[in-house]
Amino acid sequence: NVMANDVKSLPSPTLSEAMHLYLQLKGVGKVKTFHQAAMRNVGVVIDVVGDKPIADYSTIDAGKVRDAMIAKGLAVLSVKRTFITIKAIINLAIAEHGLDIRNPFSSIFMPEADIKKRVSIPVETIRQIQQACYSIDDDMRWLIALISDTGMRLAEATGLHINDLHFNAETPYVDIRPHPWRSLKTKGSHRRVPLVGASFWAATRISANASSCFAFERYTDTAGCKAN
Repeated sequence: NVMANDVKSLPSPTLSEAMHLYLQLKGVGKVKTFHQAAMRNVGVVIDVVGDKPIADYSTIDAGKVRDAMIAKGLAVLSVKRTFITIKAIINLAIAEHGLDIRNPFSSIFMPEADIKKRVSIPVETIRQIQQACYSIDDDMRWLIALISDTGMRLAEATGLHINDLHFNAETPYVDIRPHPWRSLKTKGSHRRVPLVGASFWAATRISANASSCFAFERYTDTAGCKAN
């Protein structure tokens, strides 16, 4: 049996090994971007301080990662998001391997975030964009027009099935629901959104020109939805 005092001296996994464990346990059923974000964030740490056993990282290493990210011009909120992922990866590895170590990325000081208020696009600008969509009248413009009067997320629109567009209801609407090729961000994202103005025009153009079950064949197939 390993004595409590010896737990700290047990070999600990490297950060990249901890990441693979995290994706193996937490990444099941998650969208591709979840995996990409974990790999990208771990890559940032490895670039700055190397791929070490997690017990060998110190708060000095964590500070170097923070400083390097800020020096690159990344917003404090982006740095905080990276640290949330790294903390989760290391915490899971600590728990799974029964290690008696502190997570050096947990207690690092972060400067105050400079919160910038998002400014809405002026209505006149939206109307100009919609007029350009009517004029150019292709699938990419239908996508922009569809979003312009519904407020849908980009992935919600690009991943639509042609049967998600309902024209025969008293108020025409788009049914935003999960699909095997495109999940939704939250449970509350499943909703019906009225089709009005430019979005109604776009939906009718999509429906009239559909050559498959996908509203946007350019971006979506059974393998996935390329919303980026």
